[in-house]
Amino acid sequence: MGRNIRKRRTSMTTKVVAGSAALALGGGGLVWANFYASAHESGSGQNQVKAAGAQIATIQCPDVGQKLTNVPNGARSGVSTELANLDKQITEAYARLASTRQAQSNDSGFVQNAILGPLKDKRTAALDRIRINIQRAGGANPNLGQFAGCAGVPAEQPQTNDGEAGQDGGQQQDGGQQQDGGQQQDGGQDQGQDQGNGQQNGQGGNGPTAADFVDITQVQANAQLGVGANGLPANGRSGSRGTFTTKCGTNGNDNHNTDNVIVAPGVSNGAHHLHDYVGNQSNDAFASDQELAAAQTTCQNQGDKSSYFWPVLRLQDGTQDFDQNAAGGGTEGNVGKILQPAQAQLKFVGNKKGNVVAMPTALRIITGDAKAFVNGNANANVNWSCTGFENKVQLKDKYPICPQGSQVVRTTNFQSCWDGQNIDSANHRTHVAFVQADGTCANNFKAIPQLQVRLVYNVPAPTIENGTVVNPYAVDTFPENIHKPITDHNDFINFFSANTMNKMVKCINTGQKCQ
Repeated sequence: MGRNIRKRRTSMTTKVVAGSAALALGGGGLVWANFYASAHESGSGQNQVKAAGAQIATIQCPDVGQKLTNVPNGARSGVSTELANLDKQITEAYARLASTRQAQSNDSGFVQNAILGPLKDKRTAALDRIRINIQRAGGANPNLGQFAGCAGVPAEQPQTNDGEAGQDGGQQQDGGQQQDGGQQQDGGQDQGQDQGNGQQNGQGGNGPTAADFVDITQVQANAQLGVGANGLPANGRSGSRGTFTTKCGTNGNDNHNTDNVIVAPGVSNGAHHLHDYVGNQSNDAFASDQELAAAQTTCQNQGDKSSYFWPVLRLQDGTQDFDQNAAGGGTEGNVGKILQPAQAQLKFVGNKKGNVVAMPTALRIITGDAKAFVNGNANANVNWSCTGFENKVQLKDKYPICPQGSQVVRTTNFQSCWDGQNIDSANHRTHVAFVQADGTCANNFKAIPQLQVRLVYNVPAPTIENGTVVNPYAVDTFPENIHKPITDHNDFINFFSANTMNKMVKCINTGQKCQ
């Protein structure tokens, strides 16, 4: 083990040159010269700005992992490795996209010929290895060739408040997957800016931009809308009304890594962004269930060795943190000062239609989508708000600018219906589901306690000056998702002891409040 990063940050934070327009990206030391800043600073003026705006801002590839819903157990390890390889290929292609702005401006075919074409070839080979893994394990031959191609998303592509428009560059690349239309979550406060506008903002051109922020005091009340069916609270005034709260701290010991043992087991830097971990202290890419069950925990209740983890939140005020030159950190566009939550509230609630049953040991649940900006909103589950506004406004594709005395809040309500058999599924989604609008579980799924995570942060309020966001904050993301708020997500692996889980179920089903 020993891969979890627990370095203290107090002596590691150093100032960088203010207004720097370059960002080290990629394992090869590539440098992204900010093409918007370059256009403004050079002598050609508006023509060069227009040329810069026509360039490709990011890369959109079909998320193959979400398509693979029927992978034999014997093939899952090999398939997970290849899926992580696909992520790495996209990261490398995105770094090349970011480092070749001059070549792109001189050659209209450069992106297709030098970046997207070679990426398709690499993806084709990886997809073929996935097919071989599945067939060798006795699975049916999957038609994966249709997912090899990727598209460039133009920098000028407009983005609406609900995050729907402009996410696929006008092309459907995911084999016909329907994106969830959803409801507008910011009360119609259309910024009218494109996703490329202000690319000099934030992480050296890697986001966020001014258009990603909204003054929460100017947003119409919409909290009752939530995020559609996804992420709605499962409990109500009937059924199992109790609660169970577990106190596991705020990651004050700086337990971080860029792995994801659920999605990319056995692969270092499988997440390509940094996670906060509370609870289980042995969670890295190489942790077995046996190791996780025997681990230390930060939870006050020692019967809870579950792992709770989410992407870190960073303040981009010109400082750098300990991972400024590390994979998943600064070399992949995740820069700035890591913010420790002021509060991390972990609560389990019941089901408004009836009792809940115990979660199985090692049950894995991922909620939200770290790639929602390029995948679409089908799996997005995001609630951004401010203290004092949580019952009024919940945002899904905007970071809130909170008034003085108010704190930034990230709230996540997990899936609370379980298929009754599996602790995971091939795409890490289909073994669990959200309750339906009436609170019931579909498809004979069983109601389980719903985990609700509420993270509160002391964040200096960003300001918008001449279309530029000053001192923004953002969640860590896969590089090509350019730090959009819609990409927020949360992860949980259940390692409650049987006794503690039974206590939780009893408390919830009998209407008690326990911890």
